[in-house]
Amino acid sequence: MSELQTLTPKPSQSGWRDFVAGSFAGMAQVATGQPLDTVKVRVQIDPHRYKGPFDCIVRTVREESIFALYKGMASPLIGIGAVNALLFAAYSKFKQIQSPFNGELEIWQIALAGAGADLLTLFPDLSLGAVNSVLASPVELLKVRLQAQYTPRSSSIPSPTLKQYKGPVELASHLVSTHGIRHGLFRGFWATFLREIPAYAGFYAGFEYTKRKFGGRHGVELGVGQLMTAGAVGGVCYWLSCYPLDVVKSMVQGSEKPQERFYVFKTIRTIYRQDGLRGFMRGMSPTILRTIPAAGATFTVYEFSMRALNKM
Repeated sequence: MSELQTLTPKPSQSGWRDFVAGSFAGMAQVATGQPLDTVKVRVQIDPHRYKGPFDCIVRTVREESIFALYKGMASPLIGIGAVNALLFAAYSKFKQIQSPFNGELEIWQIALAGAGADLLTLFPDLSLGAVNSVLASPVELLKVRLQAQYTPRSSSIPSPTLKQYKGPVELASHLVSTHGIRHGLFRGFWATFLREIPAYAGFYAGFEYTKRKFGGRHGVELGVGQLMTAGAVGGVCYWLSCYPLDVVKSMVQGSEKPQERFYVFKTIRTIYRQDGLRGFMRGMSPTILRTIPAAGATFTVYEFSMRALNKM
C-alpha cells in the first residue's frame, strides 16, 4: 500500500498498528459514505419502489427525514472498524508471505494479497486477519436490514407491514432467536465471501498501481491529495470487480425468508428473470459516487495513522 506497507515490518511487530490504523480507516469510511450506501441498498433490494437513485434520495428525505439516510450506521461504525483492522492486518501478512524480505511486489501479487485477506478465511491457521468474511457478513446483514426499513413520518403514507427494529442489537436478537446463527445472523455468508475475493483484489491493486504512478515507492511519502486519489481509484476498482455479487448479497440479506441450498445461484436466476442483466447493476451510480470520497478517506486515514504509529 504505502511505502510503510511496501516495507512492511514483521507481523509480530506491526500487527497491532495495522489493527488500530484499520479501525480508524473503517470508521472514516462509514462516516463518509453511509448516506449513498443506504441509497444503494434500497435500490438494490426494492428497485420497483423508486424510479432511480435520485428519486430514492428525494423520497427518503421527504417521506422519512434526512436521518433515514443514516439508518443502520451503528452496526458498520462499530463492526467495520474491526473488519478493516483485520483485513489490513491479513493483507500485510499475505504480502509478507509472498515477499519475506520485504521486496516490492508486482501488482498481480498485490491483487493476490488483497484476495488472500478473504481467501484465507478457509485457512484460519495462516492468519487471524483471515476471518474477514466471518466478521463482515453479520455486520453487513444488520446494516442492510436496518437500511431497508421504511418508516414514513406522515400518517397519510401507508405504514410498513414488516416489524421495525430500533437498532442492531434488537435485530440481531430477533434473527438469532427466530432463525438461529447460521440462517439468522450469518444469512448471506457465502454471498459475502464470494464478493470479497475479487473485490479486495481490485481494491488493493487499484490503490497500489495509482500510488506507484504518483511515485509512491520506497521512502517516498505521498500527500493527502495523492492518497485520496489513489484510494478513490482503489474503491472504484473494488466495485467494478464485484458489483453483481453485491446485488446478490443484498437481495439475500434483505430477504425475510431463511436462505436455502444453492441460494446464490437461485438469487442470480431470480434477478435475471425480473430485470435481465441490468438487474445486476442496480444502484451502481450512487455506489461509485459514494466510493470516491469513502475509499479515499479510508486509505488516507490508514496511511497517516500508520505513519504516526510507526513513530511511536
